[in-house]
Amino acid sequence: MNISFFLVPKAEVAYLDLDSTMRQALEKMEFHKYSAVPIIDRHGKYVGTLTEGDLLWQVKNIQSFTLELAEQIQLKDIKRKMKNKPVRIESKMKDLLTLAISQNFIPVVDDHGIFIGIIRRREIIEYYANSIEQGNAGNDNIIN
Repeated sequence: MNISFFLVPKAEVAYLDLDSTMRQALEKMEFHKYSAVPIIDRHGKYVGTLTEGDLLWQVKNIQSFTLELAEQIQLKDIKRKMKNKPVRIESKMKDLLTLAISQNFIPVVDDHGIFIGIIRRREIIEYYANSIEQGNAGNDNIIN
């Protein structure tokens, strides 16, 4: 199965530039009601994922935190605890399954590491659930 069938393209994904501020991240995540968003650099390459936890730890470690101060902190200066691994567009569904255990979404990159979109955990689970329903439950090739 080609994973591009499940791809949510970059144009439809909320993401942040590495040079964005903490306040921009907070506002974007609040607006979209996301707990994590991909981060890309100025060349469009995927560099990591920012989580609510990353922001919370940053707030905890700043004495007298204010939103005005959040406008001065860039994402590149925020320590990220999670290392969400991307996959390349030619990856197989079985490559996604392992990552989906610990990631809400899987970033997808092209051959040059350019971020092209995400695949959500939900679609991965639905794919395997449908495979089981269609009688492939005993098929060893279900994760191929």
